[in-house]
Amino acid sequence: MDLEDDENMAGFWIAFALALLLMLAALELNKNSLTGFILCLGAAGAFARFHWAVHAPGLRVLGWLVWIAVFAAVLLLTWPRTRPVPAVREKDPAPSETVATRRGRVRGVCSADGEVEIFAGIPYAQPPVGELRWKPPLEQSWSGTLICDNFRAMSMQPTHLPIYDSLAQIIGYHDYAIRADDNYIAPNREDALYVNLWRPARTSGELRPVLMFIHGGSLQTGQTWYADYSGESLAREGVIVVNFGYRLGVFGYFADEELAEESDTHTTGNYGLLDQIAALRWVRENILAFGGDPDNVTLAGESAGAASVSALCTSPLAKGLFRRVILESSTLASKEPPHSFRSLEEALESGREMKERLGVTSIRELRALPAEKLVAEAETQHHICVDGYALTETPYESYRRGVHNEEAILHGYNSAESAPFLLFSQANMKNYEQRVRDYFGDYADRVLELYPAADDNEARAYWAEIYGAVFFDYPHHCLNRLAAENGIPVWEYRFSKSNGRLGPWHSGEMVYFFGNLPERSRLYDERDRELSGQMSGYWLGFVRTGDPNGEDLPFWEQNTRSERLMGFGDGTAMTDEGEHALFAVLDEMQGF
Repeated sequence: MDLEDDENMAGFWIAFALALLLMLAALELNKNSLTGFILCLGAAGAFARFHWAVHAPGLRVLGWLVWIAVFAAVLLLTWPRTRPVPAVREKDPAPSETVATRRGRVRGVCSADGEVEIFAGIPYAQPPVGELRWKPPLEQSWSGTLICDNFRAMSMQPTHLPIYDSLAQIIGYHDYAIRADDNYIAPNREDALYVNLWRPARTSGELRPVLMFIHGGSLQTGQTWYADYSGESLAREGVIVVNFGYRLGVFGYFADEELAEESDTHTTGNYGLLDQIAALRWVRENILAFGGDPDNVTLAGESAGAASVSALCTSPLAKGLFRRVILESSTLASKEPPHSFRSLEEALESGREMKERLGVTSIRELRALPAEKLVAEAETQHHICVDGYALTETPYESYRRGVHNEEAILHGYNSAESAPFLLFSQANMKNYEQRVRDYFGDYADRVLELYPAADDNEARAYWAEIYGAVFFDYPHHCLNRLAAENGIPVWEYRFSKSNGRLGPWHSGEMVYFFGNLPERSRLYDERDRELSGQMSGYWLGFVRTGDPNGEDLPFWEQNTRSERLMGFGDGTAMTDEGEHALFAVLDEMQGF
């Protein structure tokens, strides 16, 4: 073999190795089964032998094409199967005690150390399918003992290929881990009205405080088993944690006159909100059986979950179902909520347009359509509305009249809320002024005076700050003023801690509050872990007593004047709330 042949073979082996690595990476990121890896390696070996044995250039090119075609077939034939997410990762976990709820007995599983019991997938309502699609949730009972060792399906929502989700984890969260036990896809169904519960395994005889959490996702997406807000860490501190699935998108927020006519309460458009109320009622009726105090329930939510909490604070149907609330990075308290909310008229008009797009004229026809066809309408049907039943007026109007359900509020936002929403649409000097004018109209000159961008960097930074203030910071400022006006004890925060993961982006604070920083992750430093202990401590104090303050924690003042909030960043200390000049402009625009 001459030098040229040596160089050709070296080039082949380099190309072969790169191609094989890409194939294996695709199988891993797509969560294909172990069989796929075995077949992929076998096909690679066969191709290498073939390439070594033949010398005709045409045959070698054909070999490459066949190998790629075989890989594509392997990718499809070993596609990840759909199966439930287990409540714990350990194999054969110990069973929990059996608990008798008012609707049936349940048995969960224990954490690896036996300190926490997890009950995953307890039905709180009948599956909202068939004739129950777009109906208020109905109670669900069962006979025998229900084994609750797996989370149930995520509520029906648009989904991506597994490889897309893996890449999002790498690019957005920077903490992708190669595992041998995650080569599957979680189910995605309409049948998703289930609660999950974490409780301390060792009972002390006294009733435990309860934290009930509503996940976010723009009322379009989201699920309950996300590790950042697992209830296990808080349960170790003596709190019972509950979360649950609720109807999303078109299944939860579609409004229609025919649906209102068939309803005994003449309601339509808030089915997801009614699910949340049903889950709260389930907790009220059953939490005592788990050792929880039904009179000491704190309702929490993040993003769209916090918007839901905001609605529940003034819903007449939720009165008496919780005592205090935690709202992270969203609220509907401004006079004109910037997201997750619309008028009933807008909801009905949007519903009519959807029916035209789908070519149907009746609810009977809509209920006959498969969920997979309807789910694409999530983007058009994901807003809470004033339906006259679950909500009789806007939260702003209720607070102005002194009507609310909570007795204490802990709330706040992050310093870089806008980052994920502007990731692919950042401002520059070419479009900055026009963006400001499009949103603020007659008030644009005042905003441009407050934020006078001189170059692309400033334009990008200023628009990110404005966007975050409009959609997140200002609504919290409104909530705080309404709370103070009503004499509600209120504590506000601003999270600004950078780290190797999400940092202070939207949802980046949750893993701190829940006490779930990964133990071995290098994305967090010692300050992150100290901060998580502090933030989790504040949460625990608030959930237990209605006051976040406790021993060994910097004192958190109430924000009675809507000027001072707790800063969670490189330090933990009270700080002045910024952006008041912009808030004043928004007040004038909305007539707050």
